[in-house]
Amino acid sequence: MKSIRVIFLVFAAACFMSVQAQEPPVSKKAVKKWIRQRAWSNGVALQLHPSVNIAAFYAAYHKNPALWEAALTFLASNDLATMPAGKYPIIGDSVFASITEAPSHAKEDVKWESHRNYIDLQYIITGKEIIGVADASKATVTKPYSPDVINYTADGRYYTTDPGSFFLFFPNDAHRPTIKAEGYDIVKKIVIKIKS
Repeated sequence: MKSIRVIFLVFAAACFMSVQAQEPPVSKKAVKKWIRQRAWSNGVALQLHPSVNIAAFYAAYHKNPALWEAALTFLASNDLATMPAGKYPIIGDSVFASITEAPSHAKEDVKWESHRNYIDLQYIITGKEIIGVADASKATVTKPYSPDVINYTADGRYYTTDPGSFFLFFPNDAHRPTIKAEGYDIVKKIVIKIKS
């Protein structure tokens, strides 16, 4: 009986210490202020697209600030318009970029997707495309996880990209990029993968 009490007390103390060690939740007001003050920007003049989940961005940034600082510094300090298509290492396999210059696709040829291991930062350098955004938890999986993508059918909102903002897609964001926008055949785009 005494050993059960000791085990219980040790367990209770561990739970208490775990609760004490957790950060208090951040208010929506504090997150909005952080976004507005642009402490995250590292010199990036671009805006966050209105579809970005700013609470998820705040949490991810504060979990791994060095990764975000590296990604945003890369975005701010390079002349993306003159960089050739290709892969660009930033921090090993934790942060890396891919620049593509390719045709967009018909909507029916593009699948909804999400990623578990990486957050996508997507920015259209030249041209325009349409990007769909949906909640992955409300989508139907059509192709189970295989590194690092899950495919879905989903109902989402569609946005035509503009040159002044970038998208962020977190693990719970299903997205459907590279859909052809009327009048734009070739799109130059950067996708920066940031370890989640």
